[in-house]
Amino acid sequence: QVQLVESGGGSVQAGGSLRLSCTVSGYIGSEYCMGWYRDRRQEVAQIKKDGTPRYADSAKGRFTVSKDSAKNTLYLQMNGLKPEDSGMYYCAADTWYCSTAADYWGEGTPVTVSP
Repeated sequence: QVQLVESGGGSVQAGGSLRLSCTVSGYIGSEYCMGWYRDRRQEVAQIKKDGTPRYADSAKGRFTVSKDSAKNTLYLQMNGLKPEDSGMYYCAADTWYCSTAADYWGEGTPVTVSP
């Protein structure tokens, strides 16, 4: 059984930083993409199957997505947070293509950014 577990959310003031983590347990496949989605509606960033990162325009220059394959963990370092970054951040994985229709999802971790 595949499980994705997120952590690291919290409340910060504008300009602050948070680091989200997502750990995968169970076997997804030999290659898979992983990504972060706000409210399960908007892609924030992902690591594609070939290992390259992709960012939403709103995340470029402020957020960094990375993956530790040995730990089966995806990270999202968020700097310069803005109130509009607030929401529930979900981790997702898929053996084909990561999107809001990905096969595997975590329960989410909340991020609140106050002005």
